[in-house]
Amino acid sequence: MNEHKILEMKQISKSFSGVQVLNNVDLSLYPGEVRALAGENGAGKSTLMKILGGIYTKDTGEIYVDGKLQDISSVEVAKELGIAIIHQEIVLVQDMSIAENIFLGREHSAGYGLVNFRKTYEETQKLIDRLEIRGVTPQTMVKELSISQQQMVEIARALSTNARIIVMDEPTSSLTDSEVTKLFEQIRQLKKDGIAMIYISHKMDEIFEIADRITVMRDGCHIMTESIADTNYDQIIRSMVGHEITDYYPEFRAQPGDVILEVKNLTTDRVKDISFSIRKGEILGLSGLVGSGRTELAEALFGIDPIHSGEILLNGEKISALSPEEAIKAGIAMVPEDRKDKGLFLTNTINFNMTITVIDRLISKLICNKEKEKKMLDSYINQLHIKMANLEQSVIELSGGNQQKVVISKWLATEPSVLILDEPTRGIDVGAKSEIYHLMVKIAEMGVPIIMISSELPEIMNLSSKIAVMCERKLVKIFDLAEETPTQETIMHYATGGYRNEKK
Repeated sequence: MNEHKILEMKQISKSFSGVQVLNNVDLSLYPGEVRALAGENGAGKSTLMKILGGIYTKDTGEIYVDGKLQDISSVEVAKELGIAIIHQEIVLVQDMSIAENIFLGREHSAGYGLVNFRKTYEETQKLIDRLEIRGVTPQTMVKELSISQQQMVEIARALSTNARIIVMDEPTSSLTDSEVTKLFEQIRQLKKDGIAMIYISHKMDEIFEIADRITVMRDGCHIMTESIADTNYDQIIRSMVGHEITDYYPEFRAQPGDVILEVKNLTTDRVKDISFSIRKGEILGLSGLVGSGRTELAEALFGIDPIHSGEILLNGEKISALSPEEAIKAGIAMVPEDRKDKGLFLTNTINFNMTITVIDRLISKLICNKEKEKKMLDSYINQLHIKMANLEQSVIELSGGNQQKVVISKWLATEPSVLILDEPTRGIDVGAKSEIYHLMVKIAEMGVPIIMISSELPEIMNLSSKIAVMCERKLVKIFDLAEETPTQETIMHYATGGYRNEKK
């Protein structure tokens, strides 16, 4: 490996609200290296990268770029040094073209306050060709692109600033398998071009495929840095959580009881003729490809989408004129896929977010029952192991995993009859995942049926009582795991439409 280090971060420390989130962390990087950065949510990975990118300033420590001590006091300084961060959430302007997004704020001038679009389009086309973004032009609107194409535009924007260090934060969280393959092809090419990359991910298979070395953080500290060739899955997991995870997927002993939710021939604008039922104590795993209608079905059950035909029965009673408000009153709760936009009030406190769904139960004659509130909050904080400074801390300051736990607790507080979880462990580390798995099983064993939507087949297969597979907005197969255990290949056979070729 090249002996010249392009980046050295030495003894970096940072505190928020009196809580130390980074404690003397070291990280170095070589040109052309792909460095995986792993750790549980709250380990300090994102904070360390935000310091590198000039979003946060460090409290103590030193940062060297090309051997020179640098004061990265702003995003602009980081960009001048060739550092770019591609965030987990796409931050492109959807109603602007690819070229306009890439050079936003750095437009080529034609003089007199005018933009030199010819040069802008020429430079954009060079980037499109370099990254092999097919089927687009510089004038193509970003809203017309797939998620993977938008991610390529993010990389193009980084390259347009002559970035030599690119940080990718959970870059595959919204990509299909084929899109991940294309992304990895581009990462390998960037590596050949001498660009150094820091790859933040919870997905071990991806880390072992794409990274040269891995750095693991825990509780704001550097725990290990190893060559991928010299480590293994178990060592990484032990380093992340500080102990062995012996019961990653909990044993599920609940016996199905009475039918709680029954859906008959449900049709909306986005799903067609859906029928299924779920019993007390069951976990129904809802599988399918992105766009198959999984989330759309959940949103129909939660009253977001108008129902054109069919019925929803809860505890044997038909629910009519369904809206989210009516769904909540009836006992249906939904943890959405996008926790930041749809699940939380990010700038409000943990206390506010955890009690907002049941505020009417806590207030009597305009006075909040503080004792009752504290008892409820303490219960969920302990059950879900929510890491925080205090209840008045803003949710936006929490890690992704702890934010997700706040969303789940908010809906558990409603004491639902049915709980819908849409991608409940997306962007969550292995330790927090296992905690949520155990919580799900505990909820089901208490008698609350769960509908779990997940893109991770191991989750579906290890936690479900039944597996329902969707394809092209229809429910095409239900497996009862008490009677048969499908393989991942069998589930994908139905999810991809392969069942159509079966002999009738």
